[in-house]
Amino acid sequence: MSAPTAREDNPTADVVQAATTADVARDGAATIPDAAPAHALEAARAAGISAAAERQHHRTGRWIQHWDPEDPTFWNDGGRRIARRNLLISIFAEFLGFCVWAVWSIVVPQLPAAGFALTTDQMFWLIGLPALVGATMRIPYTLAVPVFGGRNWTIVSAALLLIPCTGLAVVVQNPDVSFGVLLAVAALAGFGGGNFASSMANISFFYPEREKGAALGWNAAGGNVGTAAVQFVVPLVIVTSAGVALQNAAYVFIPFVLLAVFLAWRFMDNLSTAKADPRQFAIATRSKHTWLISFIYIGTFGSFIGFAGAFPTLMNSQFPEVSLSMAFMGALVGSVARPLGGILADRLGGVSITLVSFAAMAAGTLGAIWSLGTHNFPVFFGSFMFLFIFTGVGNGSVYRMIPAVFRVAGGTAKMAAGCIGIAGAAGAFGGFLIPRGFAVSTTATGSLVPAFWLFIAMYVLMAATCWIVYGRGEMRAAKV
Repeated sequence: MSAPTAREDNPTADVVQAATTADVARDGAATIPDAAPAHALEAARAAGISAAAERQHHRTGRWIQHWDPEDPTFWNDGGRRIARRNLLISIFAEFLGFCVWAVWSIVVPQLPAAGFALTTDQMFWLIGLPALVGATMRIPYTLAVPVFGGRNWTIVSAALLLIPCTGLAVVVQNPDVSFGVLLAVAALAGFGGGNFASSMANISFFYPEREKGAALGWNAAGGNVGTAAVQFVVPLVIVTSAGVALQNAAYVFIPFVLLAVFLAWRFMDNLSTAKADPRQFAIATRSKHTWLISFIYIGTFGSFIGFAGAFPTLMNSQFPEVSLSMAFMGALVGSVARPLGGILADRLGGVSITLVSFAAMAAGTLGAIWSLGTHNFPVFFGSFMFLFIFTGVGNGSVYRMIPAVFRVAGGTAKMAAGCIGIAGAAGAFGGFLIPRGFAVSTTATGSLVPAFWLFIAMYVLMAATCWIVYGRGEMRAAKV
């Protein structure tokens, strides 16, 4: 067998070639990855790079020093391939993060069969708390990417998923464990929720503006589908000849988590151009657009993760005669629809697609209200599928708005990346608020309907905010 070429042996050789041919004259220095073969170093020297410049740009670890995706030559000469490789591994790691984050959504309805005695309020706490912790984790996870590097943090964040998996496997085997212990272990699943923010922030640095919507949409959808996957897989693996084995809900994911750690270590890259700039991140937190977009995103992503978490329990409580095997469909259609939202937003503008999404979500919620009054499961299920589709479309369109809004407002790519993390955290709080809304509504009135009406009112308010701020003036002219 012939020896591998330089590009096969070292994936960052693409960047060496691009830098040494396109940027030496401009910058006087190029990236010299520490793993670069000898002939690449010689080529760099031949291009006029001094030994001092080589030492200055030499870094330990898998770092890419030069990254300019907006340059068509750079992008076509290896940049696209490197970005795609990082995107695919990021999707896999984020997928597992969502699986771990959402595992309690499908475990909780099964707990009574395993001997656990829980109230409705306690069940919704176990569903909602991972979302609350995950939302809080997203802010430090976003900061971790520019501080430690996207590759390095993907390794760490994937490895951390082993903790909630192990905890779940232990506690579900003891029905006598206290509710406080169950709640603490459920909170550990929030580690999986943090992965989304760091993954999205990292990928936003790899892609040019013209492809950000699609790239972020695929990255998010690949992660979001983890919610559907865990709700589909867990009912299959927990059934044994001896009864319900809920610990299998954790065991099934551990080998894949270890694989994600290896893939990130072996094939992903850090970008030095994405290094931390606390001042710019602080500016992003002070920008009104960061918080307005975060508010809007609670309506789309918050609805997706909140309804996805609550849907199995809602089905089980309102239609106990129906098998939970269909519960995964909501998260699945919402995840698949997310890239569509990004693609449509790239073509038609994020504001237009977001407004349509809120209108459709309100209509789906109205259908769910009607179905509860008539105990009509086909209408209930169909209304939720319609609702889930447009939570996904709205997720993609809002994320497409972020870089466009900051571009029109005179912001920077790092400010937009900071907003992505903050908005992701804010949106994830919806995963806590929606289950708690159902719990409070049921406790106070004995019905889910008041909670649904509150959600409709919020969709109207969020749509109005989106149109007033981003649907007029220069934002409209720029098709944000």
